[in-house]
Amino acid sequence: MILNIYANVKGFGMTADGSAADLVASLKGYLEELRESGVDGLSWASVQERAGVEPATEAVVPGEVATSREGETLEQIRAELGECQRCPLCTRRTNLVFGTGNPGARLLFVGEAPGRDEDLQGEPFVGEAGQILNRIITRMGLKREDVYICNVLKCRPPGNRNPEPAEIEQCGPFLLRQVQAIAPEIIVALGTFAAQTLLGTKAPISKLRGTFHDYHGIPLMPTFHPSFLLHNKKDTGKFWDVWDDMVKVLGKLDMPVPDVKRKE
Repeated sequence: MILNIYANVKGFGMTADGSAADLVASLKGYLEELRESGVDGLSWASVQERAGVEPATEAVVPGEVATSREGETLEQIRAELGECQRCPLCTRRTNLVFGTGNPGARLLFVGEAPGRDEDLQGEPFVGEAGQILNRIITRMGLKREDVYICNVLKCRPPGNRNPEPAEIEQCGPFLLRQVQAIAPEIIVALGTFAAQTLLGTKAPISKLRGTFHDYHGIPLMPTFHPSFLLHNKKDTGKFWDVWDDMVKVLGKLDMPVPDVKRKE
């Protein structure tokens, strides 16, 4: 860690009085003293402070990962995201879509990425697919404000395409920190992409759904995305597949299952 920081010191450039060599030498000595004293980790911000350099608010230090902090809140995570410019999606977005709902929810829904309506309003699942998700939540005997809803990506991909690996690399750690801050008892992954990303698999959603999987020690239930149901309105069997998945979720939460009559 310290050696990596020293390598990054070279990126400071010249100081105000032009003494770049003196700055590097001073920092090198400082880091060597820390290493000899047994310190093996140091934040980049503290190095910048030592150097008298103004930290960049949005720049991401090479190799720096948005790792979890014990006891942090969703508000702290959102504040760190700021007006995120960690990947090119920032140039097209209207709003960053962080998440919404109960910060202490027992149940967390994770989708793929914001769509057009979500980008415009800055809230996940507010379009037509969101209305279907709301119906599912209501049918479960819950309210939208009882659960937490977010996406793998925080910005809308152009044309609603699938997220790319570089985008997931930047957003993924923040999603994990959201999960850890909420500490839900159950996660529902909505759709193929969310399920495959969270579980690190290429298996189709048809094979993944209906069974609990593990995500960092939390039971995860994959199910069809509400937009898939929206585009397959005539295939009512898919709606009942999702309901069967939610019945298992309610059972896992030890919550009552509403009596829902299936139409023949």
